[in-house]
Amino acid sequence: MHGGGSGVGYGRLREETEPGVAWPRRAFSAPYESVTFSMATPSRRELTITLAAQPVFDLASSAPVSKRLRRTIRRCGEPTLFERRTLETEDLKQIDVLTIEHGMRLLRPGPGDCGIVPAFWRTVTAARGPYALLCAASQHSAEPGSLLIEVFGEVDHTPVDVIDEALARFQTDTRGVLLHIAPDVDTARRLRGVQAHCLAIDFAGVAHEGARDWVGAAELVAAAREICGQLLLVNLRPDRALAAQAAGATHAVFSSLDPRAV
Repeated sequence: MHGGGSGVGYGRLREETEPGVAWPRRAFSAPYESVTFSMATPSRRELTITLAAQPVFDLASSAPVSKRLRRTIRRCGEPTLFERRTLETEDLKQIDVLTIEHGMRLLRPGPGDCGIVPAFWRTVTAARGPYALLCAASQHSAEPGSLLIEVFGEVDHTPVDVIDEALARFQTDTRGVLLHIAPDVDTARRLRGVQAHCLAIDFAGVAHEGARDWVGAAELVAAAREICGQLLLVNLRPDRALAAQAAGATHAVFSSLDPRAV
């Protein structure tokens, strides 16, 4: 994925099909590699974090062009998702640092590759903290790839100029930011002009099964695409891939029979 006017390539997410070249294809429901680790917060709560590497498909070619880390956070021994609003800022930063440490080994990016890792907004705004240093270190390996940080939380209600200021401090020639926004037309339109490389919308909570449902879903896709050159739909039904592309989406992580999580 590339865009945002920074000149960053991220070519593996935007390659076009060349005449006579057969794209390697992969089933939408292919099993994901995953890793699980635990951490203790300063308040002595023990959390379990699971990362799963999902293929990201280019909708124009129906080919996998990248990997995205799906992250779930739970209290140890509890089956339900541990809500991030119950965590302190330092907890979120620690989770993000551990995500980079474990996630880059799971993504294994090579030259020209681009991986997507999740991060909380409050971590990204601390651009010169340990997290940014770890991101930089992860991209100076023997086979450096590009990195997109998928930012969750608080961006929906943050002024665009404040978002752009944070992104400008964080983005580099080999690192960009993908904003995960609420599945809401008004939210998308309010972010017009934001300098992100890509927007992401989770379609797990968007009705898009039937033709009547798709009218509203297509309006949401079109509104988001108007403000950003690239749009990733997470948990999109595979049978809606062509319709999503026609509405303006560029990439997708497809839903499967597994429980949905972001």
